[in-house]
Amino acid sequence: MHHEPETPPVLDQSFPTDPTGLPEATAPHIVKLADGDTLDLNVAPVAKQLNDSTVRMLGYNGSIPGPTLHVQQGSEVIVNVTNDGDLDTTVHWHGLRLENKYDGVPHETQQPIPIGGSFTYRIQFPDPGLYWYHPHIREDYTQEMGLYGNITVEPSEPGYWPPANRDVVLTLDDVLLENGKIATFSVAETSYAAMGRYGNLLLIGGQTDLTVTGRAGEVLRLWLTNTANTRVFNVRLPGARMKLIGGDSGRVEHEEFVSEVLLAPSERVVVDVLLDQPGELTLEHRTPNRTYPLASIAVAEEPAEPSLADQFEQLRTAPELVAERRQLDDWLAAPPDKVLALVAEMDDPAAAQAGPTVYACPMHPDVTSDQPGRCPRCGMKLLVTATPAAEVSYACPMHPDVTSDQPGRCPRCGMKLLVTATPVAQVSYACPMHPDVTSERPGRCPRCGMKLLAAGPITQPAGGHMSHAPAGDQHHQHGRDAEDHGMEHHGMEHEGMERHSADEDASDSPQVEHSAHPASGAGGHEHGAADGIEWEDDMVEINRLATTANMHWKFVDRTTGAATAAIDWRFTVGDRVKIRLVNEMDSDHPMHHPFHLHGAGRFLVLARDGAPEPNLVWKDTVLVRTGQTVDILFDVTNPGLWMAHCHIAEHMQSGMMFSFTVDRGAAR
Repeated sequence: MHHEPETPPVLDQSFPTDPTGLPEATAPHIVKLADGDTLDLNVAPVAKQLNDSTVRMLGYNGSIPGPTLHVQQGSEVIVNVTNDGDLDTTVHWHGLRLENKYDGVPHETQQPIPIGGSFTYRIQFPDPGLYWYHPHIREDYTQEMGLYGNITVEPSEPGYWPPANRDVVLTLDDVLLENGKIATFSVAETSYAAMGRYGNLLLIGGQTDLTVTGRAGEVLRLWLTNTANTRVFNVRLPGARMKLIGGDSGRVEHEEFVSEVLLAPSERVVVDVLLDQPGELTLEHRTPNRTYPLASIAVAEEPAEPSLADQFEQLRTAPELVAERRQLDDWLAAPPDKVLALVAEMDDPAAAQAGPTVYACPMHPDVTSDQPGRCPRCGMKLLVTATPAAEVSYACPMHPDVTSDQPGRCPRCGMKLLVTATPVAQVSYACPMHPDVTSERPGRCPRCGMKLLAAGPITQPAGGHMSHAPAGDQHHQHGRDAEDHGMEHHGMEHEGMERHSADEDASDSPQVEHSAHPASGAGGHEHGAADGIEWEDDMVEINRLATTANMHWKFVDRTTGAATAAIDWRFTVGDRVKIRLVNEMDSDHPMHHPFHLHGAGRFLVLARDGAPEPNLVWKDTVLVRTGQTVDILFDVTNPGLWMAHCHIAEHMQSGMMFSFTVDRGAAR
């Protein structure tokens, strides 16, 4: 059975937005659970203060984010979930290698929890690290509403992590506000399906104005999770030194000093920060064009005890990953066992308005047809494009001067009026991302590869959606003014893991810092930047109109040709599988995708565009940039029926998912 996105009954046009009478959302608290403990987790609406607006959201146990669960590696806990929310739900325990029936996938591992219903999960924690939980029904809505929470798994191995004075667990998110409310969601279908729903207000730990306190000389450990629907975060802390120590599922192969860390939706990063001087610091999200403050860190003059500055300077290695490194040469040289393409098919949202449909080859735009089919030159599927309708009028054959814009009869002779047509208006096509790129024929944008759409108001620049900061203003106004300033997007040259000079604001250090960004793809997608990331939504009106009906995100098995639900992969516990992920430029909308595998196992990134991964870490999600090819080594450990999907919530809802089977190994 393959999972399909859940669509609740259509009772209203949109989900409720009125916060009147709801309890106020609280800040998350830490819940420490021992082996065998039980937690009650309730889903219910709350009122949340976001700057000057009070909005209706959803919370776990009344907080946004939900409670942070702190457990021991190797333990098992029981979680009783009750649903008092807006629609059926499940809870997916993201990144955990757990028993399949508790994975939280509706209709595959469990029946949905109805409103007023409950379900009991038994959750195991075999691996140390940082994980999170969230619904797996209408993630586009429920995650945006605040249904997410973290899990920290304490290692059983003493000294697994380097010493730190204090831990701070934080989620990174954004929400889209319109007229003082969270922008509406249709009950019937997912919108913003082309790029995902980008917010115009950033949240960290569920807050718009978070302040963290520290002491001079303190080593602060930040546990970061990207819970946003689609936004990629690039996190920096100018004025302090940052050391990368962990990722999705535990520690990295070798610790390294970094100037920034990149998190795609659902990815996690663990960094240690040395607050060596008293003063005010700002944790930032920096895009190629703009800098957005996330949180303030107030460092007091009182010295931290004990002092861990000397230990902070040490860069340790993880022996289990060093051992994995020694085995990787054969895997790097081997052909992939599976090749999975990431592609989009996009119907022109203006087609219904524009009239008759024609089909064109994406590779040979001059090959057109009024019927679906394949290109006679290259065999590629002809894709839908739109042409403006001819202006239809009706005339009497006997009295041609008698015309009408409606069918009927001639008032002079009673004869039926017959259709006549005026010449078809000349068609032009434009790129939604680059409106200055136009053509008289359907085709693709030479700058970003996106499908050209029939020109009209929705292909014009989207500046009216969010006002932009004044020219020259390089900083997003965090908190109060966040909703009033657009989040601009520009490309940048991506450094990958190559060495570069330390951040100009950081304290002097003999170590060379790195950007903790995996190397980017070499595709020529200019809008998504040379780094292959869409930092902002620059085609808002097209994106708003894109739904699951006209935007079709797909995985395609390039060996068998099977797509999405037809993909039928089967593995056995104990297998190691090399999977090649190809984010194809030959797609109606090339953009980045965070690829996520559920708890059947975990994987190592082997290479990006053929370059071996320089720093290994066990993962469940990997960012595949526009035009990029990523090879992963999937270590299969748990039997059952499991999901793979893009973790841009709107892309998953639009079909970018499939399920695969893991059989139990032979009895020994």
